[in-house]
Amino acid sequence: MCSSKSKPQGTLSHINGRPVLQPNCNRTPLLERRNSLKKSSTNSSNTPILHPLLSSAPASPASPKLKSPRQPAIKRGNDTNGLNSSVEKVVTPRNTAKTSVTSVKKSKKSNNGGVGNASNSADNSSLKYSSSLIVEAPGSIAAARREQVAIMQVQRKIRIAHYGRTKSAKNEGKVIPVDSSASTTTVKEEKRCHFITSNSDPIYIAYHDEEWGVPVHHDKLLFELLLLTGAQVGSDWTTVLKKRPQFRDAFSGFDAEIIAKFTEKKITSTCTDYGIEPSQVRGAVDNANRILEIKKEFGSFDKYLWAFVNHKPIATQYKSCLKIPVKTSKSESISKAMVRRGFRYVGPTVIHSFMQAAGLTNDHLITCPRHLRCLALASQSPAVVPAL
Repeated sequence: MCSSKSKPQGTLSHINGRPVLQPNCNRTPLLERRNSLKKSSTNSSNTPILHPLLSSAPASPASPKLKSPRQPAIKRGNDTNGLNSSVEKVVTPRNTAKTSVTSVKKSKKSNNGGVGNASNSADNSSLKYSSSLIVEAPGSIAAARREQVAIMQVQRKIRIAHYGRTKSAKNEGKVIPVDSSASTTTVKEEKRCHFITSNSDPIYIAYHDEEWGVPVHHDKLLFELLLLTGAQVGSDWTTVLKKRPQFRDAFSGFDAEIIAKFTEKKITSTCTDYGIEPSQVRGAVDNANRILEIKKEFGSFDKYLWAFVNHKPIATQYKSCLKIPVKTSKSESISKAMVRRGFRYVGPTVIHSFMQAAGLTNDHLITCPRHLRCLALASQSPAVVPAL
């Protein structure tokens, strides 16, 4: 502690009209030091920074009385559309309280919680400038999207004007030309049952249009269809129909009385000459003997078979070939009855195919023109059909 009587250690200087005692250790006057600090502070404040977090010294609070030294937003780059202009490229002073750095959302939040009115106005002007560029610029994302939507609407109007409005997505692209000869043939082919296509064999198409589903009441023709149906197991109807003349010659016109008298030598020669499997020939001989037994009991093979359906064809109402079954309860009952009598190649599937071929059931689709034709033939009195 120094007493009041001791001499003051230091020099007495007058600053702003007031005497100030300065120690001898201070070589620089306080006024000059203050001026140097002011110059250094002004120089440091004028240096731009890109991010407030990069500054080493804490930002000093801005006085509300003084105007904010913040400069207006500066757009960098030569982008004419202004798409590259963002808040990140704006040079901001050091003494701002809250600045917009990365996105428009952060800049809006900083505008709501800013300190000075001048800084808020500067932020708002920069935001309006950038948002107007994004929305109104011809090369912006929104403008490109609007242009894309407009093109899609024009294309949709063109499609509607050309194709017309469609009720469902399934009918899109299906256009049938009018006043065209090709269109009439296409329509006729589509009206047939769906298993008849443009690639179907002509002999198979003729069989569908002339024989399949027509009620048959002739014993020889019924026996023929029964043998052909059994022969197409493991094959297809087109192959069997092409071999139909060979089957007719091999089995003597499908006469049950002649076939029942086949000997072992005749069976072997038939297999060799016509290329028919021995099991099929032996099965035909056995079935011929069973038919002769039925004729003695029922009078004819026709009466025996048609009695299972009360002498009236079964009329179905199928709209798609996928709905047609491979066998039914009726075919199973007929198959069991014929197996008990000793018939061969008479499974439920084979019998159902035989019923379709012989007209015991009308499985033509309701969209097929043969459906109504077969119904009309079924309503007529049974006539004797000559053997083919």
